[in-house]
Amino acid sequence: MRRTVFNEDHEAFRETIRAFIEAEVVPVYDEWFAAGQAPRDFYYKLGELGIFGINVPEEFGGAGMDSHKFEAVLYEETARAGVQFGGSGVHVLLALPYLKMLATDEQKKRYLPKFVTGEEMWAIAMTEPGTGSDLAGMKTTAKLSEDGTHYVLNGAKTFITGGVHADKVIVCARTSAPTAEDRRFGISLFAVDTKSEGYSVGRKLDKLGLRTSDTAELAFVDVKVPVEDLLGEENKGFSYLGHNLASERWGIAFGAYAQAKAAVRFAKQYVQERTVFGKPVAHFQNTKFELAACQAEVDAAEAVADRATEALDAGELTPAEAASAKLFCTEVAHRVIDRCLQLHGGYGYMNEYPIARLYADNRVNRIYGGTSEIMKSIIAKNMGL
Repeated sequence: MRRTVFNEDHEAFRETIRAFIEAEVVPVYDEWFAAGQAPRDFYYKLGELGIFGINVPEEFGGAGMDSHKFEAVLYEETARAGVQFGGSGVHVLLALPYLKMLATDEQKKRYLPKFVTGEEMWAIAMTEPGTGSDLAGMKTTAKLSEDGTHYVLNGAKTFITGGVHADKVIVCARTSAPTAEDRRFGISLFAVDTKSEGYSVGRKLDKLGLRTSDTAELAFVDVKVPVEDLLGEENKGFSYLGHNLASERWGIAFGAYAQAKAAVRFAKQYVQERTVFGKPVAHFQNTKFELAACQAEVDAAEAVADRATEALDAGELTPAEAASAKLFCTEVAHRVIDRCLQLHGGYGYMNEYPIARLYADNRVNRIYGGTSEIMKSIIAKNMGL
């Protein structure tokens, strides 16, 4: 089926990214995988390439685009090559929307130029050891000082993608107690400098997948955050968090579809080269049927992902539609990648093969950004159930 979601500009960008990956990432990716993170200087290269500035206004050094389609190309090309760009995804997909939506002109002048170049990498800290998906239950606090010049931040966060290399972190904290009517009231967002006294990075977490993406625990002990670094209005943070969930879930959905598409590519190549009983594995009927079924599922996921992309760019992607896209694409990717690994036999279990890494990387898609169970709840509620 002919796709209409991308134009000539997107395809030219695809060629640039594919060449960059082949030259700068593939030769050293095994080293990143062993180290458990991409090197910090790699993000400067992404900045030089213009990756971080695509959706940043021109006045702050960006390209001034207002589209997620270039991000979509990145998802497809990294998955195709079996690599990741470290923890940089959260920098653009998660942090940038909050800065564009909430930052004042003065804050944008301070934050965005260094955001574009990669000089300052951003992460976002929501999850706490005891809260998980229940963000209203967070315990981290930010209390305004008596002289009103700064907040004092105390608490801990976990599962923070990009947390090791981050220079700035959007931290969610309680500035007021919840009310009896609304337990979500009282949360605020802050742009916290990771060099601040009392700020510390704990363990770099040892994950099942996404091995080159640094994920960490963070701790705050009497960290002073200037009032000038409050993002948006005090106590309205929970509504801000909900505002960007649709784009976050779109990213997970599109990324999962791209992984499923890559898995079919890897499996097809493997079965054409691998010989069993004197014949290429591709010659067996079971192989053909399995890959045909996988391709049909990928085609369906592509249609869902593309439709969600168009809706997101038009500002029309609803929370329920984003939940549906995430649920469908991540479940498809789960099934397809598992079947493609099976076609590799024992080699599919070896990390030297991209299908094995893809299998581990994909698993978290049904957990973060809201679990599949939460997606079903959102969809059901939208159905009036």
